[in-house]
Amino acid sequence: MSTLTYAVHDSMTMLRRNIKHALRYPAVSLGPAMMPILMLLLFVYAFGDSIGAGLPGAGGRDAYLEYLTPGVIIMGVAAGAMSTSIAVCQDMTEGIINRFRTMNITRSSFMTGHVVGSVITTLVSLVLVVGVALALGFRPDANPVEWLAAAGLVAAIAFAVAWLSAALGLISKTVESASNKPLLIQFLPFLGSAFVPAGSMAPGLRWFAENQPFTPMTETLRGLLTGSEIGNNGWISLAWCAGIALVGYFWSRSLFNSTTKR
Repeated sequence: MSTLTYAVHDSMTMLRRNIKHALRYPAVSLGPAMMPILMLLLFVYAFGDSIGAGLPGAGGRDAYLEYLTPGVIIMGVAAGAMSTSIAVCQDMTEGIINRFRTMNITRSSFMTGHVVGSVITTLVSLVLVVGVALALGFRPDANPVEWLAAAGLVAAIAFAVAWLSAALGLISKTVESASNKPLLIQFLPFLGSAFVPAGSMAPGLRWFAENQPFTPMTETLRGLLTGSEIGNNGWISLAWCAGIALVGYFWSRSLFNSTTKR
């Protein structure tokens, strides 16, 4: 077999390992869905009427649910960073990596298995988030092509975040620190247009919200699902995804190679 074939085979083996871990501990795997669901319930039922009244058209709670759901989905993607960081840190600190070093496996397969496994578990947890939103009355008007584009966008964001969070797990010495380092990633959607329009924020915060990665991602997903204007946000989102993924990939690769030198 060629080098590429070996790499794919070993990556699939590592992926199966991570999926089995996810199935064995579903509370950890689906944990990233809990916070978005709680935020969805809290903001819709506690603040939906008042915030919804300030949206264009003043539609109240139902209008706010339509506005909020795409932002909560993006928040769910960001929440997956913690589980990825913790999983990588556990493998690096609990001795399993030393066993892998003695085996004839492709070095890159370890990180690839974690990242692809993270994308899969994140997408599964987001199905639960969307299901709760639909139960609350969320009614997207996306056609099949727009749904496919939305899924592709979410997968691209999850892939980029997974590589970055894998690097954060590699620089962490303990599981506790690995759970704390991705907090900034999880917090960024709050400082974007996930919960309120960026135009309604104070000038300084508005500038930050309009120029951070999760705002164009949220607006693109919102446009695909609800028909709002996307503009250049789609291309900007893909550029952010590519940039974050490349930084996370090369950073994690450098860290992994330096910590696993024979």
